[in-house]
Amino acid sequence: MDGQSVKTTERGSTRGFDGHKLVRGRKRHILLDRLGLLIASRVELANVPDKKAGARLLAGLRALFPAIRTVMADAGHESSKLTRRLRWHEGWKLTTTRRGQRVFKIKGLTWIVERSFAWLGRNRRFIKNYEFKVQTSETMIDIAAIRLVLNRITRK
Repeated sequence: MDGQSVKTTERGSTRGFDGHKLVRGRKRHILLDRLGLLIASRVELANVPDKKAGARLLAGLRALFPAIRTVMADAGHESSKLTRRLRWHEGWKLTTTRRGQRVFKIKGLTWIVERSFAWLGRNRRFIKNYEFKVQTSETMIDIAAIRLVLNRITRK
């Protein structure tokens, strides 16, 4: 699970300011399996903390995906409240990857999410968030993920 801050155009109605990345816009959050296939996505204002957005992303997924045991996330999602909530309500373990000493070293399996964001970024529409509604942005992520799965299936 990870998030990506994206600038919006003037047309977008709701947007926030991500002080960490210095981006005015929205933040895309995705949850993937080990193969990099999309399980869930959510688009929030850029000023919503990763902890809160992660809890919203994971809410209600237990019934749809009972095989999930561990959720891996980056250090931005580290929260004792989120860890307790996932353990008690969902029965999941939250594992966070802490930032290391090296700047460009990607630890754990976070590279799967970063790679998937890069794959989504190949679509020109994802360079900025052009959508007026947040739901349309989430649908566009789903369509791009379906395209990636279809490309994997048809590959020889």
